Amino acid sequence: MEDVSRRNVLKASGALGAAGALTVAGQSGGWSWSPANSVPGRGTGADPHGVWDPEADKVIAALLDRGEVPRVNKILRAWQKNGQPLPAGLPGDLRDFIEDARQLPAWTDRDKLATAVRFNQKRGTYLGLLYGFASGMMSTVIPKEARAVYYSKGGADMKDRITKTAKLGYDIGSLNAYQPDGEMVVTCVKTRMAHAAVRHLLPQSPWWTHSADEKIPISQADIMNTWHSLPTTVMRHFDKWNVPIAADESEGFLHSWQVSAAMLGVKDEYIPKSWSAADAQAKQTLDPILAPTAEGKKLANILLDLGMNLDLTLLSRGVLGALTRFTLGDKIAGWLDIPREPVWTPLFETLWTPFVAVREGLLHVGMPKEAYWMFDEFLRQFVLLYMSELRTPINIEIPVLNNPHYK
Repeated sequence: MEDVSRRNVLKASGALGAAGALTVAGQSGGWSWSPANSVPGRGTGADPHGVWDPEADKVIAALLDRGEVPRVNKILRAWQKNGQPLPAGLPGDLRDFIEDARQLPAWTDRDKLATAVRFNQKRGTYLGLLYGFASGMMSTVIPKEARAVYYSKGGADMKDRITKTAKLGYDIGSLNAYQPDGEMVVTCVKTRMAHAAVRHLLPQSPWWTHSADEKIPISQADIMNTWHSLPTTVMRHFDKWNVPIAADESEGFLHSWQVSAAMLGVKDEYIPKSWSAADAQAKQTLDPILAPTAEGKKLANILLDLGMNLDLTLLSRGVLGALTRFTLGDKIAGWLDIPREPVWTPLFETLWTPFVAVREGLLHVGMPKEAYWMFDEFLRQFVLLYMSELRTPINIEIPVLNNPHYK
């Protein structure tokens, strides 16, 4: 039961993270995080705010300039599994790039990845909640991310965008994420190429250039900030909620995300080697830059209204708003103009702590068994029902234009 729910909840939660899961983020002041805290324990120490992805950028820019992207997107629809040979007909420079980009980093530990599967199976309900309502909505208060999403092609059709972004959350939590028959490698490489296209296209948007305080979006720091809105934020909440986690499972979960960062083109020297190192990096680069923007407020409103076709938002908007306030706090909820919901907000504040305790076997009295199961089933079914419209074939493609509504 848990594994089936985890599979669907992760898909749904990744979707709600669409306003930016692993796209772009913001920039703080000077960079002082030491590469000694990275996976290899060494590096140049260069500020990642000025580092992008030259290998991907060169190839994708050339494809766009040659007008080959539509043909390439059609060909790449057939490439779905990690171990699958690339389809015929790709331009030579792109084929060479993908063959190199699809290789797992040399430091990948298969045993740790297997342990991550066990972690995801046990914590699927929590992960669904946090990926969707903490990480997903947090992306709307990361100023650079909000603006980049809003003015790029994804901002024109948020349902399409969240469907594609859902794939990342689903794939990393799947049983075979990095195995030959899995899809996480393909998802990361295609996302990396989409990022490169955005870096080429977005500077051509007068709307983005007018609002942005940078010339090129999606730096290595930006990607890592969005990365922190996912696993680092999850672990911060697990600590806050006193969720007991075995040391090997904690390490495995971290490793699965370390590998994902490398597959997205992040240099090893910026990938934290431990949770404490990740938290330290997030405190320097992510926490200080969270702030409201006009674009972020609009994106948050779109996300809260995505259930309109399901229930005309009579239920879903209130629940989503309450979950956002519960996971991100009153300050961020206020930034996004999310009102304090009179029924659902107190319910989450009252029931969550005993719910976690009962679920973890730490509390056997104080919360009726019937109430526990009702709350647990509500969390599962709400996310499944809310995101049911998004169960369509998912294919990540290289964009060829910005948001057509802002020319």
